[in-house]
Amino acid sequence: MSRRNPLPPPPPPVEMRAWPDREALLADRARAMGELSRLSIGVPHLVLLWLTVAGFAVGWGLVGAALKIFEDAIDPLSYVGGALVACMGAACMIPTGFVIVIGIRRDMRVSERLRQWSSLDRDAVGDARLRSPGLSLCWFVPSFLLCALGLWMCFAIPATAQPGRETYSDVALAMGLGFIIWLTGLLGVAKAVSHYRWAVRLVPRLPAGAEVLDGAHR
Repeated sequence: MSRRNPLPPPPPPVEMRAWPDREALLADRARAMGELSRLSIGVPHLVLLWLTVAGFAVGWGLVGAALKIFEDAIDPLSYVGGALVACMGAACMIPTGFVIVIGIRRDMRVSERLRQWSSLDRDAVGDARLRSPGLSLCWFVPSFLLCALGLWMCFAIPATAQPGRETYSDVALAMGLGFIIWLTGLLGVAKAVSHYRWAVRLVPRLPAGAEVLDGAHR
């Protein structure tokens, strides 16, 4: 997370809490949880994940192209060209890989702070707005499809490869891309399921006929 858009701070320690009343506590809690929820499962975060992984996949594609060049090399100049392409691939994969790792670590901090703020109190009316079932589905459905596509690329393509038509570099490239796609989908599915489970624990379903008034069940 950049310094221009830092995460909301965690709630203060018990001995330093100075909210004048419960309404003030709930107001600060709602602001922090709303911002953290947006940073956790917002659509821009999903798009950023896909763009970052796409950059990593481009880098792997260049590495695969370099392997193909090495495999078909007929003179020393071909090896030089393959090395340059491999360096270009590494230049894409290394920074995007760091961004992905940083993003995963940031998501862990966001989840922890959500748990810290939500444990302060209960506000059934306000917390119900954080369920975001549409956003959870927006993460889950395409991520599940990516998982299926990645698994198919990892297993079906190598299984159907024929000697003389596909080379080892072709199979390695397909399996690598499949693994990247599968891992991207797995991250999205885990995010959607984690947010759903957190929201269900935060706002339990009410029995039939029950109403929610002033943050309490009646």
